[in-house]
Amino acid sequence: RRVVRQSKFRHVFGQPVKADQMYEDIRVSKVTCDSSFCAVNPKFVAIIVESGGGGAFIVLPLAKTGRVDKNHPLVTGHTAPVLDIDWCPHNDNVIASASEDTTVMVWQIPDYVPVRNITEPVVTLEGHSKRVSIISWHPTARNVLLSAGCDNLVILWNVGTGEMLLALDDMHTDLIYNVGWNRNGSLLVTTCKDKKVRVIDPRKQQIIAEKTKPHDGTRPIRAIFVADGKIFTTGFSKMSERQLGLWDLNNFEEPIALQEMDTSNGVLLPFYDADSSIVYLCGKGDSSIRYFEITDEAPYVHYLNTYSSKEPQRGMGFMPKRGLDVSKCEIARFFKLHERKCEPIVMTVPRKSDLFQDDLYPDTPGPEPALEADEWLEGKDAEPILISLRDGYVPIKNRELKVVKKNILDSKP
Repeated sequence: RRVVRQSKFRHVFGQPVKADQMYEDIRVSKVTCDSSFCAVNPKFVAIIVESGGGGAFIVLPLAKTGRVDKNHPLVTGHTAPVLDIDWCPHNDNVIASASEDTTVMVWQIPDYVPVRNITEPVVTLEGHSKRVSIISWHPTARNVLLSAGCDNLVILWNVGTGEMLLALDDMHTDLIYNVGWNRNGSLLVTTCKDKKVRVIDPRKQQIIAEKTKPHDGTRPIRAIFVADGKIFTTGFSKMSERQLGLWDLNNFEEPIALQEMDTSNGVLLPFYDADSSIVYLCGKGDSSIRYFEITDEAPYVHYLNTYSSKEPQRGMGFMPKRGLDVSKCEIARFFKLHERKCEPIVMTVPRKSDLFQDDLYPDTPGPEPALEADEWLEGKDAEPILISLRDGYVPIKNRELKVVKKNILDSKP
């Protein structure tokens, strides 16, 4: 029997970039909210910032490193602090923001740097009665956006028409901590202050499975889908130790794996990479990123390594696979927020060869949506459309996001 488990990810190591590759002089938001405060894609990095009178976030082209001009235009349209932002997976110029002012706004970001603040969203989605703290795009259907607020309500929107598709209102009895899609967007997993993890079929509006108290502690729980429909959770034990758990939907009673980590009190934000089935845990206020590989053999969740640095992180952005540099064997890139700057951290698998490493880069979800919003709503499911990273990812020309609003004055009696 081998003493050491064979895995090509045993030596993944993280490195911060050089000082001139960071984004400096950014006043990162101080709102107390467990969201990640940062969203990145192959073109831009967006960060929620402090702003007087209302809420704002800043969008920087990835190449625009160094000191950020203090007059750099912001995206300002919300009348209260922005709590969460998320880039559209099918259009690198579209970002959605959720705010304390109860609205969700969707923005079109131009490829050039605008001269003044962007204040006009493409569409404003109104339907929540309290602040909206969670926002997430559907992974495969075009223009489907999910928002969840402090009114214990989960709403699905069609951004293209600005209409509400579904509202899941009787499912959560308390504050929703996080919501995650599965790979093809047919199911949701949510965690809630009532200490339950629920798996929801949003179109049937029913709870398929739920688990009460996956972790015994009282602090917030997070849950995400990993491969094969398993669910990965982070939470706290009775003794306030941080725990991670892996659960199988078909047998939700007992965990496949449950591990204790340490006694820090920051909520762990899990980031999952389906291609390598590595999950990265970034604690808010920690100065480290731990990563684990999830496999089919016991103990199922294998500790790989920890990236540590000196300064604590305010928030974290996670680059989609197609934004990575395949020639350097980079398998993940994080954007770590400090108080005044954003620091990219590159995770690589050291290899001697200069050739494309097929085993590190299986085909990965590309920017083409597999479904339209109404097809998804009617009950169709589709796996993400995959692209190869062999030649590096070359972006296609993005379509403008067009919002079709019916004029109520057109329908004459």
